[in-house]
Amino acid sequence: MKDEVIPSEPIGRRIICDGEYGTVCYVGSIPPTSGLWLGIEWDNPLRGKHDGSHEGRRYFTCRHPTGGSFIRPKKANFGVSFLSALIKRYGTNEEWNEKMVVGKKHVELVGFESILEEQSFSNRGNPSPGWKPPRGHSERPGLRYISVLNLSKNILSSLENVADIACQLKKLETLDLSENRFYFPSQPSSLTNAFGNLRVLSLNHTGITWKKVLQCAAMWPVLEELHLASNSIASLERTVNGLQCLTLLNISHNELTDGNQLHALSEMPRLKQLIITNNRISSIEFPVTKFGCSTDYFSSLTSLSVDGNYISLWSFMNELNKLKSLQSLNCQNNPLMESEKNPETVRQLIIAKIANLKYLNKTEILQKERRGAELDYRKMFGMNWLKAGGSNKSEFNNPSLTFLLEHPRYTALIEIFDEEMHSCRTLRGF
Repeated sequence: MKDEVIPSEPIGRRIICDGEYGTVCYVGSIPPTSGLWLGIEWDNPLRGKHDGSHEGRRYFTCRHPTGGSFIRPKKANFGVSFLSALIKRYGTNEEWNEKMVVGKKHVELVGFESILEEQSFSNRGNPSPGWKPPRGHSERPGLRYISVLNLSKNILSSLENVADIACQLKKLETLDLSENRFYFPSQPSSLTNAFGNLRVLSLNHTGITWKKVLQCAAMWPVLEELHLASNSIASLERTVNGLQCLTLLNISHNELTDGNQLHALSEMPRLKQLIITNNRISSIEFPVTKFGCSTDYFSSLTSLSVDGNYISLWSFMNELNKLKSLQSLNCQNNPLMESEKNPETVRQLIIAKIANLKYLNKTEILQKERRGAELDYRKMFGMNWLKAGGSNKSEFNNPSLTFLLEHPRYTALIEIFDEEMHSCRTLRGF
C-alpha cells in the first residue's frame, strides 16, 4: 500500500467506508501484520469491533466499547474538495447550460448565477481547508450570489475548513452542517468574519454539546435560528454574551430531563420560538415575585413546542400561563394528552389554563372556543372551589392555597364571568 493514499495530517480527518462514517484516530502498523493501518472511531458504534485496543495494546480511545476498528487506507474515502464538488456539479463556463450527473441525480444547469443562490452539496465529500479559486482564474461569478449552502452529511472534520469556504461566500446567510463531526477552533472569535452574515445554522446530529455551542457563539454574531436536534444534549448553561440575536432555537430529540434547565435559555432577549420536542421533560417551574403574576423569564417567547416529552401533570400548563408573551403551544404525544377520555376536554382545559394562547397544536383558538372552554372550566371545578373555601360573597370568599395552586386562573375566570353577567343585567335595565 502506498502512503500517498493518505492525506497529510490524517489524524482527526473524517472518512467514509462502506457507507459508514468515522474519524481517523490512529495511523501506523499493527504487529504482527505488515503494512499501514488506520484506526477508526465510527459514528455508528455497531460498526466497530473494539475500543481502540488490540491484543492488550491500546492504539487509540473510543467513547463506545465497540466503536473502533482498523481498516486498510485503500478502503477509506477521504472525500473531495469543495472546489472539486463545485466543478463536478456545474462544470466549466461552457457547460453551465447542460445536463450533468451528480451521483445518481441528473441536474440541469440553467442560469448558473441564479441557481447558485441556493446550493446543496449534501453527502458530497470533504471541502479542503483554505479553498480559493484556481490559480489563473477569477472568482466564479455565481459565488457572490450564494446565500444558502447545504454541507450536511459530509466528512468535514473542522470548523476552520467550513470557515475557509464561508469566507468566500460574502452573502451566505443559511448554512446546514448537520451529520458532520467537527474539531472546534481554540479561538472561535477568530472566525467571526467568515460567518458575519450567517442567520440560520443547522448543527443537527453533530455530537455538539451545549457548552461547545456557547464557546463557539462568538463566531455567529447575528445568528437568528439555531438547530441542534439529535445531539444527546442533557444539560444547559446560561448564555452570558453570545446568541443575543437568536429568535428560534431547536433542541429537539435530545436528552433533557429537568425542565428547569430551560431557565438557562431565558436570558436570550429576542428568543421567540423554542422547540424542545422529544426530550424527557416532565415538569417546569418559573419563579414569580407575586402569586398570580407573570414571570420575567422568556419575555419574548411566543411559540413553544414540547411534543413527545413526559408531561403528565396539569401544573405544567399552570406554569406556562406565567409566560407573558406565549401565544402558540404544541404539546401532543405527552401522557397529559391521554389523561381524559375525551381529547376535546384536554384541549378545553389547556385553553382555560393559559390565558393568552391563540394556537394549540397548530389549530387556531377562536374567541367562541375560548369562551366555551373557560365557562366549562368554571363549571367543572365549581364544587371543588366551594369546598376549598370559595364563595360568591366576597366577604366569605377565601379559597385554600392548595386549590389556588391547582387552579391559578380560577379566580380570574370568576371575575370575568361575574363582570359579564353584571354588564348584561345593566343593559337589560336600560
